[in-house]
Parts: sequence; C-alpha cells; structure tokens
Amino acid sequence: MLWFAVISLIVSGLLGFVLSLLTLPGIWLPVLVALGFQWFVPGMFPWWVIGVAAGLGVLAELLELVASAAGSTKAGGTKRAAAGAILGTVAGAIVGSMILLFPIGTIAGAVVGAGIGASLLDRSRENRTWVQSANVGAGAAAARGVAIVLKGVFGALIALVLVAGALVQAYA
Repeated sequence: MLWFAVISLIVSGLLGFVLSLLTLPGIWLPVLVALGFQWFVPGMFPWWVIGVAAGLGVLAELLELVASAAGSTKAGGTKRAAAGAILGTVAGAIVGSMILLFPIGTIAGAVVGAGIGASLLDRSRENRTWVQSANVGAGAAAARGVAIVLKGVFGALIALVLVAGALVQAYA
C-alpha cells in the first residue's frame, strides 16, 4: 500500500503541477490524495506533514492572488488597477481557453488579461497617459507569469513533502 500511495502522490503532484500552470487549483490535488490515503490507512502520514502541505498550499494561493495586483502597484498603479489585474486574469484565462489551445490559451490569457485589466482600470485615473497605464499593465502581466510558475513549483514541493512524509513514516 505504501508504494501505491507514493506513486499516487507523485502522479497527483505532476497532475497538480500541470493544473497549476493552467491557473487551476491543482496544488490541492496531492493534499486530497494524501487525506484519502490517511482515511483508508490511518497513520500513513504524520498529521503535521499534511498540515505543512496544506500550509504551503494556502501560501501559494495567497501569493497567486496578490501577485498581479502587487505587480501593477509596483509599476505605479492604484488599487483600482490591482483589482483590474485580478479581474483581467480570470477573464483572460476564460477567453484564452476558448481562443487558443486549452493549456496555452489559459496561461497566455491569464497573463495578457492581467495586463489589460490593470491597464484599463489604471487609465481611468485622471491625468494618466496610455504609456503610463501600459507600464502598470506590463508589471501586472509579468507578476502574473511569475505567480503561475511559482504556484506550479509549490505544487511540486507539496507532493515531495507528502511523499517524504509517507516514506519516513513507513520506515521509522
């Protein structure tokens, strides 16, 4: 059962990584798999390992949530531009998925949408030029791209923590 759990965690971690790159909540997949194994085989994981994995998941979600907003703010945007980056990310991911191939369109759409959303709402400020608003949008888009990659890395880290926890618990 241990090796089945380890293989399941590795597969769910890889799938979670891919889903995270598609701006979906894939980082939670390995945590759910670990909870399922913990339910069927009590004691397979130390509870603190599952807690660490869940904590990493929450941290990754928070980083992703604020990334494009922080990018637009750092480039001189306001809270309005930050909200535009978040809304643009969601809208862009949906539209991008419909226009381009699913994984590519979702990622590109989220990044471009963050930039456009931040630019448009930043432009609504008085005395803002298109160039200034475009810089705010570029900051939001760059930060969104970094956030997507970081969330994927967090997903892989969560899977590794859970695999290590299962192995240590089994051989301790």
